[in-house]
Amino acid sequence: MSSLILASQSPRRKELLKQIQLSFTTLSPQVEETFEEGMLPGEVVMYLADIKAAAVSGEHPDSYVIGSDTVVTKDGKILGKPKDEDDARAMLTELSGSTHDVYTGVSIHHGREVNRFYERTTVTFWELSPSEIDGYIASGEPFDKAGAYGIQGIGAKFVKGIEGDYYAVVGLPVSRVNRTLAEMGYRA
Repeated sequence: MSSLILASQSPRRKELLKQIQLSFTTLSPQVEETFEEGMLPGEVVMYLADIKAAAVSGEHPDSYVIGSDTVVTKDGKILGKPKDEDDARAMLTELSGSTHDVYTGVSIHHGREVNRFYERTTVTFWELSPSEIDGYIASGEPFDKAGAYGIQGIGAKFVKGIEGDYYAVVGLPVSRVNRTLAEMGYRA
């Protein structure tokens, strides 16, 4: 039986795979997470997911390797992880009272077989006051998350609505990952 490897150290992605009762190990891919300017958000997340999975798969060709990446976009602009408090404040202010998209890309490698896809989920925020934004920044939660918020944490209180896959916003569309693994022949 082939093993399953998550090419990520993301605690959220680990928890999501555990939630659907998959047994796996994690390895942190050593890759430069850069992409060409002009790429569309779906292309960006699939590309970044793919280089992560490929980096680990090269060392473990008999395993099923999952790479993933998430970005938040607002009006066509990609919002990555905030660099500092000011960057987090600017992102949250931009997302306040509006709708944005979250793209999560997945790349699953098994030997020479590669399956890539992405999910796009639309999220609408309530209008946020400056004190709400400052309080959230003080919690420390925004700093390792695309778009400066975590829907599965304190940031949930900002979400007015969601259209699409909640788990993709958290970091991994687990239902589609599970089905894709099965289609590729993986047996848990």
